[in-house]
Amino acid sequence: MNPKLTNQRFYALDVFRGATVCLMILVNNPGDWGHIYGPLKHAPWEGCTPTDLVFPFFLFAVGNAMAFVMPKMQQMDRSAALTKILKRGLLIFLIGLLLNWFPFIKWDNNMLVAKPFSTLRILGVLQRIALAYTFAALIIYFFRTKGAFYTATVLLLGYWVVTAFSGHPAPDGSIDPFSLEGFWGTHVDRALLGPDHLYKGEGVPFDPEGLVSTIPAIAQVIFGFLVGEYIQQKGRNADMVANLFVAGVVLWIAGMAWGLVFPINKKIWTSSYVLYTVGLATIILATMIQLIEFRGWKGAWSRFFDVFGKNPLFIFVLSALVPKSLALIRIPNGVNEQGQPKWLGPLGWFYENICKPISSKPENSSLLYAIIFILCFWAAAWWMDKKGWYVKV
Repeated sequence: MNPKLTNQRFYALDVFRGATVCLMILVNNPGDWGHIYGPLKHAPWEGCTPTDLVFPFFLFAVGNAMAFVMPKMQQMDRSAALTKILKRGLLIFLIGLLLNWFPFIKWDNNMLVAKPFSTLRILGVLQRIALAYTFAALIIYFFRTKGAFYTATVLLLGYWVVTAFSGHPAPDGSIDPFSLEGFWGTHVDRALLGPDHLYKGEGVPFDPEGLVSTIPAIAQVIFGFLVGEYIQQKGRNADMVANLFVAGVVLWIAGMAWGLVFPINKKIWTSSYVLYTVGLATIILATMIQLIEFRGWKGAWSRFFDVFGKNPLFIFVLSALVPKSLALIRIPNGVNEQGQPKWLGPLGWFYENICKPISSKPENSSLLYAIIFILCFWAAAWWMDKKGWYVKV
């Protein structure tokens, strides 16, 4: 790589990353999970909504950022470079694990009791980021750009083949390898981690950030790196943007075509889903570079998102810590049918008494709450940026 290009910064990359963090917080914090507009919901199983783009876009952005630090890392002593990669991955994983456990106590029959480790969910969003980052960084470090591309290709093709031919039979004897119970990763995660340590949101032990479905997520980060490196190498010129846009369209179409035989599915992170979302991320990034870097479309909108990108992981973690902490505070909210007292946390009280009465349509109230939530954390991110406080993980 040309050393003169390795330090080129593209403001559009920072805005893209910040917008992704902002949307991650938005979709994770509605006022009422029972009343959400369709685009802000995940697809029930197969398919892809705008919300299903947020997490893969963040992994793509992780790869973009890696393109700026990897050249320096490859010039370091091997032991020091590997220590840095592994230390960062382990720290992010532990933060995610502790975040799942936090605040370590819960209400049970009007008493605060310890949250047992025996039912702690081991995996999650930060844990997937940690694993995907670590393995992608190691692959790129050892195999360089060309080797990383080939490895990502093998990961996606291999994942498809193994998934297609490793389906588990349903009680009626039928086999659908792309279903929740038919997916081989479901059973691997249960065997390795135990049902009690998996996500229960699907009604059965199944983790949408499982170990097996992290395999193609590694390729997601690698593709983000490849795009980031290409942007640096080509520099600010029209050919770079045009080629980026064309590549994005090709990947997007390839993902949809692959989806005909390997359905686009976030919850098992199918290979077609990787190509589909990488393609869309590349198209959007190329468009943002054209508008921001070449046409100068900067202003309040770009600064709003850029602030989130200055402390992305810290702000994301903070957006989870605050609701979990406030949930320990209980505000009386009448009684249930059995005459037992009902309680609301401060955020629940705010939604019920401030946001909900504003509109007769509960989806509007739920969205209003999410927007206010976003603005509060934007204020925290803005204040940290103004003070020059940047938390590096």
